[in-house]
Amino acid sequence: MQDLIQWMQALGRPRVALIGDFMLDQYVYGDCERINPEAPVPVLRVVRRESFCGAAGSVAADILALGGAVRCVGIVGQDAHGDELLSMLMARGGEISTLLRLPTRPTIIKTRLVGLAQHLRPQQMLRVDEEDTSPLPDTVHNGLRAAVRSALSDCRVLAIEDYNKGVLTDATTPQIIADARAAGVPVMVDPPLIADYGRYRGCTLLTPNRYEAQKASGVTITDEASMARAADRIIHAAQADGVVITLDKQGAYLKPAGRPGRLLPAQAREVFEVSGAGDMVLAMLCVAIAGGADWNQAVALAMVAGGLAVERFGIVPVTRQEVLDRLAFEKRQQHGKVVSIDELLSEVRRLRAGGKQIVWTNGCFDILHAGHVQYLNFARRQGDALIVGVNADASVRKNKGPDRPIVGQDDRAEVLAALECVDYVVVFEDETPLEMIQAVVPDVLVKGMDWKGAVVGQVEVEAAGGRVVLADLREGRSTTDIINRITEVYGNGHP
Repeated sequence: MQDLIQWMQALGRPRVALIGDFMLDQYVYGDCERINPEAPVPVLRVVRRESFCGAAGSVAADILALGGAVRCVGIVGQDAHGDELLSMLMARGGEISTLLRLPTRPTIIKTRLVGLAQHLRPQQMLRVDEEDTSPLPDTVHNGLRAAVRSALSDCRVLAIEDYNKGVLTDATTPQIIADARAAGVPVMVDPPLIADYGRYRGCTLLTPNRYEAQKASGVTITDEASMARAADRIIHAAQADGVVITLDKQGAYLKPAGRPGRLLPAQAREVFEVSGAGDMVLAMLCVAIAGGADWNQAVALAMVAGGLAVERFGIVPVTRQEVLDRLAFEKRQQHGKVVSIDELLSEVRRLRAGGKQIVWTNGCFDILHAGHVQYLNFARRQGDALIVGVNADASVRKNKGPDRPIVGQDDRAEVLAALECVDYVVVFEDETPLEMIQAVVPDVLVKGMDWKGAVVGQVEVEAAGGRVVLADLREGRSTTDIINRITEVYGNGHP
């Protein structure tokens, strides 16, 4: 997990060429609280509308959100909806000079009617498609192929987002793939729900979902053995280098040609909507591979990005920072919150890149009590991530005397890490945390009110533009009081 985090942090702005079916996705939201008296159907009282880049447009928006650059190749109608789609792509930084405008073919629109109950709990009720999927003239296909060849000169990956709407055909798609492979550019394909993958002959990697893979292979996927059979049939049909079958809550099955497959498990997700998840998977794969990732790394990242996509409603791109945040969260879940200074500084850089406010506090935290918990909850509310510096045992002895600490540093760190309000715990050996504070440079430094006028690191934090916050202490709660009480009760031979 740490390798993926470091790799994502070092990722530049890889360039991707993208050809596919560009569409406009519209969401019409409304309250749905009654039945039409004229017919047994719900009534939707519209309250707002939203538009998104759809299909290949969604992949383009995702690539851009992930920090990549994208050259778009496809067709868009010479109409107001086409203008809206191009404006959104341009606003995100997409390169649209190779999107062909056709006056005789309207922009494809998918309109989803979404019902709300008391303005909450969105539920898709109906989708309305407006499209013309009749064959395109040869002149248009020739123009699209020329546009792809032009894009290959400075792009590291070719993405094909096929919704079977006419841009990619059985005749032209193999030619486009051959052009890319001849130029040394790998080709990633997100196929539609069709039975014959012959049009993708020679591609690098296919990314069907479970149902698409079953349709194309004729294999019902129930276990890893059936995954392997389906993958082999798809690879054979497309003469592909490999396939990634996305399997919703099961994860993804990666199978290179002629080699054993591997099931990569997914994290449990709360699914709001699956629209756009496949687009996000393709986008992350392309950005990762264009950036130099191997297939295992790319698929692992794609599973994270796709999982984030289904947790939101609507076609909303997942950003690079969101992927990094999720990777960091999963790392903490696997390895805990107690980190080394090098790991901490890596996390600080990631948090800063995401605009997060970093809070630092420190102490011995020997025999954790309610006063500590109140104090740490207060500290966490001062920003977005709380780092707790814990004095090592030797440091505690220097500050508190030879009989302290009562609880060893590893146990103290583990107990602190169990608190929900604490994001990271780091143990320091020095008598004071000054070097740690200078390394982290927190936005907020929190200490108890009893440290007023003597806060270690205050000068350094304020000089860097940060602030110092003093927390009120809870009366009658201290480790010293607890030790004195224990000594009083048990120090004279009491059981």
